[in-house]
Amino acid sequence: MLASNPIVAANPGDPYKATVAHSIREIGRDAWNACFPHEVETYDYLEAVENAGIEGFSWCYVVVYDGPDVMATMPAFLCNYGLETTLPVGVFHAAIERVRKVYPGFLKLRLACLGSPCTETGAIGFSPRVPTVGREELLQRLLKAFHDHAASQQCSLTALKDIPQPLDPVVDDVLKGHGYAMAGGMATAHLDIDFDSTDVYLARLSSGTRKDMRRKLRMREHVRIEYRSELDGVQERVATLYRQTRERSEWQFEELTPDYFRGVLTKMRGRSFCALYFVGDELLAANLLIHNGHALVDKFFCMDADRGRSFNLYYLSWFTNIEYCLRHGIRRYQSGQAYYANKVRLGSKLTSNVMLFRHRNRAVQSILQLVAPLLSPGEAGGGG
Repeated sequence: MLASNPIVAANPGDPYKATVAHSIREIGRDAWNACFPHEVETYDYLEAVENAGIEGFSWCYVVVYDGPDVMATMPAFLCNYGLETTLPVGVFHAAIERVRKVYPGFLKLRLACLGSPCTETGAIGFSPRVPTVGREELLQRLLKAFHDHAASQQCSLTALKDIPQPLDPVVDDVLKGHGYAMAGGMATAHLDIDFDSTDVYLARLSSGTRKDMRRKLRMREHVRIEYRSELDGVQERVATLYRQTRERSEWQFEELTPDYFRGVLTKMRGRSFCALYFVGDELLAANLLIHNGHALVDKFFCMDADRGRSFNLYYLSWFTNIEYCLRHGIRRYQSGQAYYANKVRLGSKLTSNVMLFRHRNRAVQSILQLVAPLLSPGEAGGGG
């Protein structure tokens, strides 16, 4: 494991010191979670990501200390970033790959990014001891340490990933002061569970959607659902379903590993599970979910495309997850990014997220700002 960067202080009398750790274990569970009291994707989730062996990414964590106490922190990652990543897979991707056979670095930049490719949104964590008026100072220190680390790793592009809108005015001012520009990100879909039964929920949908859902849910009698806290005996089948689903996806960034699924279920015992959908003895879909007792987050749904659709498993999983929330008093179902048409049709609201980016070369930054609208992912269609 790489050693942490030397701690950086503005002057000898400065109480705040900033550093970049290369494992979340260097920070500690209690200190980390105290900075993110409402997050579902806690220390244990990020440790599982760190240990998952996801190819092409290196992980780090930017921390600002006051003595031994963590005052502000945020996860980060480094990778070689293809500018076409946020565009739907198609002819443009194929053309770029042909060029890369000759020029491997074509349209690729070395990226250092605050956030995580495996979390729903990006959040800056502050200790509960930090008053609002003290956050600007800490954010400045955090960014200084992050930029120094990015430069030491030859990263020409720095970014913040999936920051929810509206930006805190303090955060907005600090990032603008450092030359960050904004680009559209992928929204997050969520459904408030402010009803006490699926009948009440269905009554809120349009008559056409309500009729369609009742028809689709008739296939439920043919499907067996199992909740698992481990995947022994089905790990290989889940991996196959994941690969098939990923290959159908319009966007491909990180590629999850079997160790990711296994690690999340192991590290987050009691706060994670996998819902498995069988027809007969055949596993046709798997749904990895995590929660904190207040919100249920759908991390990944993977399905046999042909047989899964014939049993309406996407829609069955939707209602299964709502029923789980109702049984356990969970008040929000967060179904993630992409496939917005179906989610809005089923009553979800969308929360906008943005990407912020800065290239150290001003000319390149100007070009990136011009093309950013073309590279923004927008809204994905499709569904189950």
